[in-house]
Amino acid sequence: MEITMANEEKLFGYLKKVTADLHQTRQRLLAAESRSQEPIAIVSASCRLPGGVDSPEALWQLVRTGTDAISEFPADRGWDLGRLYDPDPNHQGTSYTRAGGFLAGAGDFDPAMFGISPREALAMDPQQRLLLELSWEALERAGIDPTSLRGSKTGVFGGVTPQEYGPSLQEMSRNAGGFGLTGRMVSVASGRVAYSFGFEGPAVTVDTACSSSLVALHLACQSLRSGECDLALAGGVTVMATPATFVEFSRQRGLAPDGRCKSFAAAADGTGWGEGAGLVLLERLSDARRNGHEVLAVVRGSAVNQDGASNGLTAPNGPSQQRVITQALASAGLSVSDVDAVEAHGTGTTLGDPIEAQALIATYGQGREKDRPLWLGSVKSNIGHTQAAAGVAGVIKMVLAMRHGQLPATLHVDEPTSAVDWSAGSVRLLTENTPWPDSGRPCRVGVSSFGISGTNAHVILEQSPVEQGEPAGPVEGEREPDVAVPVVPWVLSGKTPEAARAQAERVHSHIEDRPGLSPVDVAYSLGMTRAALDERAVVLGSDRAALLTGLRAFADGCDAPEVVSGSVGLGGRVGFVFSGQGGQWPGMGRGLYSVFPVFADAFDEACAELDAHLGQELRVRDVVFGSQAWLLDRTVWAQSGLFALQIGLLRLLGSWGVRPDVVLGHSVGELAAVHAAGVLSLSEAARLVAGRARLMQALPSGGAMLAVATGEFQVDPLLDGVRDRIGIAAVNGPESVVLSGDRELLTEIADRLHDQGCRTRWLRVSHAFHSPHMEPMLEEFAQISRGREYHAPELPIISTLIGELDGGRVMGTPEYWVRQVREPVRFAEGVQALVGQGVGTIVELGPDGALSTLVEECGGIRAGGRDPADAQGPRRGANRAGSFGADPHPWW
Repeated sequence: MEITMANEEKLFGYLKKVTADLHQTRQRLLAAESRSQEPIAIVSASCRLPGGVDSPEALWQLVRTGTDAISEFPADRGWDLGRLYDPDPNHQGTSYTRAGGFLAGAGDFDPAMFGISPREALAMDPQQRLLLELSWEALERAGIDPTSLRGSKTGVFGGVTPQEYGPSLQEMSRNAGGFGLTGRMVSVASGRVAYSFGFEGPAVTVDTACSSSLVALHLACQSLRSGECDLALAGGVTVMATPATFVEFSRQRGLAPDGRCKSFAAAADGTGWGEGAGLVLLERLSDARRNGHEVLAVVRGSAVNQDGASNGLTAPNGPSQQRVITQALASAGLSVSDVDAVEAHGTGTTLGDPIEAQALIATYGQGREKDRPLWLGSVKSNIGHTQAAAGVAGVIKMVLAMRHGQLPATLHVDEPTSAVDWSAGSVRLLTENTPWPDSGRPCRVGVSSFGISGTNAHVILEQSPVEQGEPAGPVEGEREPDVAVPVVPWVLSGKTPEAARAQAERVHSHIEDRPGLSPVDVAYSLGMTRAALDERAVVLGSDRAALLTGLRAFADGCDAPEVVSGSVGLGGRVGFVFSGQGGQWPGMGRGLYSVFPVFADAFDEACAELDAHLGQELRVRDVVFGSQAWLLDRTVWAQSGLFALQIGLLRLLGSWGVRPDVVLGHSVGELAAVHAAGVLSLSEAARLVAGRARLMQALPSGGAMLAVATGEFQVDPLLDGVRDRIGIAAVNGPESVVLSGDRELLTEIADRLHDQGCRTRWLRVSHAFHSPHMEPMLEEFAQISRGREYHAPELPIISTLIGELDGGRVMGTPEYWVRQVREPVRFAEGVQALVGQGVGTIVELGPDGALSTLVEECGGIRAGGRDPADAQGPRRGANRAGSFGADPHPWW
């Protein structure tokens, strides 16, 4: 009996395990099935197309206005235009058309942007160059810093066909430096993008001729659904480096003499070649929503097939086109009546157009209500047949059409071709701009591309779900009021000064045409969703007009008080420098407190810690945000308020991802610095600040401080015999020293220095800091400092008492802080130590920009300036680092 029960228990346990395994397997299968059917979001697009189109917005303007972008052969390609054209189709080596759709500046490229040498760039097919540029643009238009995707599962699917760029490889090898092979192979086009950006998803170049970009999009969607990649760039490019395509198709009688595609028109007489490039950035819809990316449209379904054994290798196959449409609908889970329009291949040939129209009539044209026909058009009538880019051009056009609720007209249609039985189904040509039909469901459109190779592709796009009432962010003209930020920064950058100014020009044009854009939203996008390149500028302004003025000035290369610009150069580490007493002013930080909760919380936390140890009736925040300058100038409040402000700035910058590699503090600023380095907790640092400030305030007044414009070794002999009454308080630079102590003795020294031609200046102080006058407080302050808990620093910290890097052996002791009150501030040596730590940029944390100028004078570090505590504070001049400067000499 016991054996039987034991066996039953084992069997029961086994069944439980098997049931659990089956459940997990079923869940995995359901998840895989769901992912395989998930719509793919189009989150961004970029393009270059004939007619000067350099953005999706420009493409919409072109098709909305019915612009014909066809022009004569370009004069900048080195083509022999005098011999190229001949109206006789039988004439060998010539073209009987001299028009097409061409890209302006197709050879323009900034190789430094992508780390490419000029020599290699010259060997590169312009098609590769365009894919690099458009990849960057597509990512930034999605709000993604392109440099942030290095090592990511991002795929590249590019449709590219060979275009005979440059001389033969054998000839090129003599002067291309070994770059000829990679520069011309179409397989390298996608790989170069992946290499340049550091993508580690699939990189696939597709060459199915005219269907290349749509096939690339289909493959990208499959890769996303299978999990091979998390983001995908898909599209295509064609740049005709030579006129060979025109010459060859002239022999086949396939070109329209006027170079224009008359899609499905009775007047159709051949195709018109064009150039172009376009990319869409794709992401699984669930990921796009989770990542907060704007969904422009979704790819509901797609399909690819082959003509097989048709009437000829290059002849279209109607039944195959019908099948690819049916397969795409099945992939999307839709019926023909669920689709409103089709962006057709529509090349304008007398053979291809009728076959395509009949296939559409046999599929989409059936089972529809008569008042709801399928609308048919083609962007080729505007820009020509852009070959490997044709499909993606149609996709971008129709994404825009859905978003604007309008179907653009197809040009050059005198009347529908009589070679098609239009009565056999409900299909109508778009001969004029037409409002998108209101069906009570999402707008949907099919896009077709058919390759001369026989490879057909059809994609079904659907209006963005966000536009159907799902939660979305504010749109232009319908947004929450701006947060009252007193100063808004617009950040610009480029690889070269010219590129940075060009960026300013583009931003200026974009914003000038959109008065509803929020300056704060623009600041967020420029600062948080763009790559930070070497040449940078910040335009500061309190309103839209001031910001646009600054943008205009920078774009024009003019100096302006609203603009701070410079070069990152070799970069280096970032140092935070915490200023000392002297720059405080009533209301410092009030603006940040009212706008940024991170700053307000940190400021309040620091004030609460200080208040607990000051033993005063007033509170730190009330004094700092008050209007009585004399009260804030008292040492007890000046040092406490400065510490609270610096803690708020430290936390605020950290919330923006700005963190130090090395820290340094000037006098009382060292206590904020050691907290930033982890040596003291906020509570312990505040206790030291409060004790220091309170004890200094309690000392008898009467001391004085004298700023001297000379070096330490020049003034030191003057102190012989009086060092018990006078001392050097600070060495701020090679020729910037502060003396501190008895006023009578300092007056005598000032007179002697003046007779020697040395400039001096009295400082407005209540006490003689860092001098023998501090000695009466040292014992009591030692008691306070001994009771603290010190930790090893978490990041490098420079001591301005010893003027060098401290490993925690000195600053993490009570004795240090007693010496720090009495002995000189060796700021100049501290700056040299910063240089020794590889610091290339400093950020000053304090109420003014006083230290930034001194840093540049001491060590040649490029000062980044402080984060302005509040734009409402006094602006008493701006130093060359761009800080809002006050008194340029912080003395203690």
